Amino acid sequence: MNETAAAPTAPGPLASFARFVLFGGGIGVLSSGAVALFAGWMPWVVANAVITVASTVLCTELHARFTFGSGRRAGWREHWQSAGSAAAAYVVTSVAMLILHLVQSSPGMLTEQIVYLGASGLAGTGRFLVLRLFVFTAGRKPSTEPVRPQAASGARPQLQPLRLNVGHGLAPVSAAA
Repeated sequence: MNETAAAPTAPGPLASFARFVLFGGGIGVLSSGAVALFAGWMPWVVANAVITVASTVLCTELHARFTFGSGRRAGWREHWQSAGSAAAAYVVTSVAMLILHLVQSSPGMLTEQIVYLGASGLAGTGRFLVLRLFVFTAGRKPSTEPVRPQAASGARPQLQPLRLNVGHGLAPVSAAA
């Protein structure tokens, strides 16, 4: 048999978003600890920059392989575009904090956290959309196939058993599966 490698199937939007939150959030939590650890050996600003670059590269690889279903390593284009979206998210959170400090000269820690986390959530949602819709779209086929019309032969169509395809819902069992 002459089999060709099929393009990976992209996970649906909810599965992608859950993976985005899991990988991005998990790496974010680990990164915050790493920055604190590295800040003991070097200036905090340098530690933050090093960890931010490393975590962005790691997240881009995870997002390429698992979150958005390309099934391959991220290339230079994806890394640069992902870094650009991470920089834009950084700007959004920084501007939100700047505005907070302009409006309220000495906000409490709870207020700062609410503003920062709110801005991070909005920036993260925007970043997810950019990555899903523009960065990790090449070489994938959509998660759903078009419905093919049945031949008008008068015969009853045969029902196919369904299998649960995790992350993609129910799909008919095919001979290739």
